[in-house]
Amino acid sequence: MLTRPRPGPRTRLALLVATLVGLGALFTFGGVISTQDVRTSIDPAGPLAPLAYVVAGALLGAALVPGWLLAGASGLLFGPVLGTAVTICSAVGTALLARGIARRAGREGAAALAPARHAAVEAWTARHGLLAVIVARLAPAVPDAPMSYAAGLAGITAVQIGLGTLIASTPRAFAYTALGGSLDDLTSPLALIAFALLGVTMLSGALLARAHVRRSRTAARAMGEPADGPQ
Repeated sequence: MLTRPRPGPRTRLALLVATLVGLGALFTFGGVISTQDVRTSIDPAGPLAPLAYVVAGALLGAALVPGWLLAGASGLLFGPVLGTAVTICSAVGTALLARGIARRAGREGAAALAPARHAAVEAWTARHGLLAVIVARLAPAVPDAPMSYAAGLAGITAVQIGLGTLIASTPRAFAYTALGGSLDDLTSPLALIAFALLGVTMLSGALLARAHVRRSRTAARAMGEPADGPQ
């Protein structure tokens, strides 16, 4: 019986990227899933609904369903307190799952494309991986799941991405969950607090990202590395 040869590292990386691009386009622009869809699917689980949401949310997040949509469904289902807790657990699950998939499917391909650069990136993430995850999670316009896949390619460890996600996703998880539970009145005190928290989080993330880049460039110059970080 003939065995089909396993795709090479670069082919697996290309397939991973193509799959993620397709999923991202489908769930971001295709309108195939909504907050209400998630709520309707989880609600029948009854007392096990929080656990069901954590598992389903982690899987849907890894499939690039937008995090704000999932957090909004959590707010509708569980309210701001329990909703925040299950949203955070789901976000950590998504981060670990996406990082694991990328590491298994694409890390060898990424290393084969640019061995020296990839080695430098992995050495850099060994020193700064946790901080990099925290900054990326807080920074505006950095989507969570794609960043988790990139982390897997770059050699970020499971501990770094899990702990970094737990620390940095909490403010946004509360904000999106609170907004999801306040969709019928976005002028309520809870909704206004959520909007303010999102603004503060985005500003803090932007400032942290700027400071992190500057610090990395300064350290790179001191070590005789290129000024724009690992190459």
